[in-house]
Amino acid sequence: MSSIVAIVGRPNVGKSTFFNRLIQRREAIVDAVSGVTRDRHYGKSDWNGKEFSLIDTGGYVVGSDDVFEAEIDKQVELAIEEADAIIFIVDVESGVTGMDEDVAKLLRKVNKPVFLAVNKVDNGKRAEDAVEFYSLGLGEYYTIASINGSGTGELLDALVDALPEQEEAEEVDALPRFAVVGRPNAGKSSFINALIGEDRYIVTDIAGTTRDSIDTKYNRYGFEFNLVDTAGIRRKTKVKEDLEFYSVMRSVRAIEHSDVCLLVLDATRGFDGQVQNIFWLAERNRKGIVILVNKWDLVEKDHKSAKEFETYIRKQIEPFTDVPIVFISVLNKQRIFKAIETAVEVYKNRSKKIKTSKLNDVLLPIIENYPPPATKGKFVKIKYIMQLPTPQPQFAFFCNLPQYVKESYKRFLENKLREHFDFHGVPISVYMRKK
Repeated sequence: MSSIVAIVGRPNVGKSTFFNRLIQRREAIVDAVSGVTRDRHYGKSDWNGKEFSLIDTGGYVVGSDDVFEAEIDKQVELAIEEADAIIFIVDVESGVTGMDEDVAKLLRKVNKPVFLAVNKVDNGKRAEDAVEFYSLGLGEYYTIASINGSGTGELLDALVDALPEQEEAEEVDALPRFAVVGRPNAGKSSFINALIGEDRYIVTDIAGTTRDSIDTKYNRYGFEFNLVDTAGIRRKTKVKEDLEFYSVMRSVRAIEHSDVCLLVLDATRGFDGQVQNIFWLAERNRKGIVILVNKWDLVEKDHKSAKEFETYIRKQIEPFTDVPIVFISVLNKQRIFKAIETAVEVYKNRSKKIKTSKLNDVLLPIIENYPPPATKGKFVKIKYIMQLPTPQPQFAFFCNLPQYVKESYKRFLENKLREHFDFHGVPISVYMRKK
């Protein structure tokens, strides 16, 4: 399990630029897709071999300064509550502002590592100007320039040293975990309740390690697993935007702890940027994925609608299109058990082990007929294939010149693996190794 790091600060100090720089170290898994009110970013990064989930608490667009300060306070409080460490970004060009002081006041009360990053410091004069940020009472600061990465190494060194040690994987005989994730009000809680209401095999509700996350032991089709509901989030004083942010943080935790993610989306809202971000986060974590299109009964449709909507979703999730999509109506209990049956199949696909002899018998003739393209006059020869002993499907292709195998050919190999062995709903990792 990786830790959560929240990036906080007022708008226009360079939070998103800093976030994007870190994510790009691991081939960015999110695109900035404009939401109705703002962009929300979350993804994975790592430094010195230590992985962490990163959340950018982007700014709001609102009418007055007073309302704005109230909203930013609420959001920072939520970040403080959920994150393991916090990076507080300020802007050397504008100096210490009243809003910076408000955020700092909140951060001084917490018993978690807080890193003050003074952004846009790209010359000696600005480095001198940064001294005034000592007045925020957060101790030492780090001078960085998000735009070109200057100074970020020192900040990240200190950050990963302060993060808690990553826990070892849970015991092997633990039950599989199916996490129900998605936007607020997509029908996640209703989906869980419909399943529980129908099923007579429920044994017990087990309080999860994190608040608002309940593991329900569930038995169907002769297969026992834990259903993780991340939807029970109703905080008294929080506005809708805060609920959504809180839901995102719950989803990050749930995804990292799960084997299969049931991504519930509201058919009336479509496969929007928020849902896509959760999808790519699950894919980046190499989890099994089932997409559930809920409230399909509320959509005006004809005989082609489902096919067209499915085609649209697959277009958005390219190149990882081998994902089951189930159209459900929780209210009418349509196809909800089909959804669970599909999730069980995906879990089995994710756990599948293929014999080395079978892999080589099937794939080596294909590779011989369609070898990797020559690069700089060098010919790549793949001699041997094996599946790595990991929880999710990872394959090593041993060859003479692994550095010359392009991503497009790795995708070709992945497609051939999917074609001959059923990995429906499961991300596959392909590695080229020196023979």
